[in-house]
Amino acid sequence: QVQLVESGGGLVQAGGSLRLACVASGRTFSSYAMAWFRQAPGKERDFVARISKSSSRTYYADSVKGRFTISRDNAKNTVYLQMNSLKPEDTAVYYCAADLLGLFSNTERAYDYWGQGTQVTVSS
Repeated sequence: QVQLVESGGGLVQAGGSLRLACVASGRTFSSYAMAWFRQAPGKERDFVARISKSSSRTYYADSVKGRFTISRDNAKNTVYLQMNSLKPEDTAVYYCAADLLGLFSNTERAYDYWGQGTQVTVSS
């Protein structure tokens, strides 16, 4: 079993930056891929970014490409999401998720464990 705890959310003005962190426990962190998803009010949860076990591969949703960067530190059991040039439409609850089977997919069903989420609010 894997436990995931996100942090780093908050209120920021448009154009600002935030760095989210997700700390994992329970299994060897370097053995599985990780991803970030987000869910805006009244909308479905959407894929944001994913990263492979060794950080060799990353993938981003078109809506965040060039603004967000996913990274991980396997020694700290932590995955990060650096968010720059934030827009009001980035406002959402952000979730990290663990892919233990190595499916490396953009779909929710590929992820086995989820954090509780952290709120990001971008004001205009």
